[in-house]
Amino acid sequence: MSVCRENTNIRDNHRRLLAEKFELRRNLYKALCKDTSLPDELREENRYKLSKLPRNSSFTRIRNRCIFSGRGRAVYETFRMSRIVFRALASKGMLNGVKKASW
Repeated sequence: MSVCRENTNIRDNHRRLLAEKFELRRNLYKALCKDTSLPDELREENRYKLSKLPRNSSFTRIRNRCIFSGRGRAVYETFRMSRIVFRALASKGMLNGVKKASW
């Protein structure tokens, strides 16, 4: 795996850690912003606090990546690997319980 791919995996892992760390705080601020029964000043204050959280702490920034190649597309979530790596490992018989279908 190249250095660039390793960096993308490291960056994505950092985003996952940040999202986990700020999850409760972000959900609290969002709920207080959406609550129309609260005064506008309080809602505006919580909107400001929400905007001051790190951008990478949002769950929408997280990308499922292949742990072997760093590929960001066509990744099987259960195996955390791309279709290319999955096919190569499955054909070599290195994945338990996975075999090629033939009928």
